[in-house]
Amino acid sequence: MTLWRKSLAATAAAMILTAVGPTTALAWPFAPKPVKVAPAAATTALSRATPESVGFSSERLKKLDATLNGLVDAGRLPGVMTLLARHGKIIAVNAHGIKDSATGAPITQDTLFRMYSQTKPVTGVAMMILFEEGRWKLDDPVTKYVPEFAGLKVFKGMDAASKPILEPIARSATMRELMTHTAGFAYGLMADNYVDKAYQDSALFRQPTLKAGMDMLVTLPLANQPGTEWKYSVAVDIQGYIVEKLSGQSLPDFMRSRIFTPLGMTDTDFWVPEAKRGRLASLYMVDPKSRAIVPAEGFMVLPMDKLPAAANGGGGLVSTLGDYARFAQMLANGGELDGVRILAPGTVKLMASNHLTDAQLAKSPLGGGTGFGLDVAVIMDPAEAGTLAGKGTYSWGGAAGTWFWVDPENDVIFLGMIQVLGGGAARLDELSQALVYQALVDPAK
Repeated sequence: MTLWRKSLAATAAAMILTAVGPTTALAWPFAPKPVKVAPAAATTALSRATPESVGFSSERLKKLDATLNGLVDAGRLPGVMTLLARHGKIIAVNAHGIKDSATGAPITQDTLFRMYSQTKPVTGVAMMILFEEGRWKLDDPVTKYVPEFAGLKVFKGMDAASKPILEPIARSATMRELMTHTAGFAYGLMADNYVDKAYQDSALFRQPTLKAGMDMLVTLPLANQPGTEWKYSVAVDIQGYIVEKLSGQSLPDFMRSRIFTPLGMTDTDFWVPEAKRGRLASLYMVDPKSRAIVPAEGFMVLPMDKLPAAANGGGGLVSTLGDYARFAQMLANGGELDGVRILAPGTVKLMASNHLTDAQLAKSPLGGGTGFGLDVAVIMDPAEAGTLAGKGTYSWGGAAGTWFWVDPENDVIFLGMIQVLGGGAARLDELSQALVYQALVDPAK
């Protein structure tokens, strides 16, 4: 689970911060001392169990809390919250530190977090609901649903006059390619190439509607021909538009009616009502000069005081640890939670299977042993990936450092929440994964 951390860190780095290495000490300049919080038993409606009852060692799990809490106490994170479950039972929840530097308010079980790109698996589930209804097929051309994309062009280089050379697309990308970031689109993460800079310089993410965003995309070049390479992109924002077209609902309404309300995710949405606004964790970044953690600024600080007209399927949700745990457990259960079925088991398996070809994997920055499913990264070979997680573990995370994974082989889910753009001081996904699985001492239980 390394690629998404690199990509999401780059998002922030490109615009508003300079990333620092995991061994760099960050200055936490605010007066309030991090506070240890005992999470409420009702963090989620999932049942509770002792670690030993499901094969974990309580003593060894202390290393996880001690390490993450130590990052907070050392000033490298404002606060962190984690949840670990096995066989559908929560066995460990930890909250440490503060959610707001101005007030010193501690992170609590109802704290709201900006999920950014951890929205993507939710949009993927929305797409798969429509897939089950026969509304689209994996190898359909994207132009069947977004006909404007028939005029897309691919960047091929610069001519002698420093003008871009563009060629027409050889064919439409398929829906499978759209859901695996192999459709040729970009994201504007870095300004070191013509295509990403064109995305940065455009008003793509400031359009009043998703349709206007699609019209803007037509004017931007593709990074490569569809199907040739994996490149993290706006593909999931396009999926959000397709959900709206196929369902006849806005993306927020579809997610509420088909995912959030059925799963009891009462605090997950694309905005924060006034009554809940005090629960929203403040957003931070690493100052590029002092390398201190400071309040975030810039375009990544999305307004949350009203429902956006163009809901961002690639990064717009706000949620809580408990809400997202219910979503993750639904996936771990094969699409069902508490008697409510969102997807069939086969659909979840399809979503969490590698869909990249050998040629795409050969060029992929995902890392050895790691492939990509439908809006999630997938561990194909744990040994090659260098992880203790089981084969088939799937995951993703967000630009403010949130992360999660589902491990079907070991029937484990894990979630972590921080609010520092770029992930802050450490590769928490890799760190927490090692600390979780070193505590799984009796996998047969």
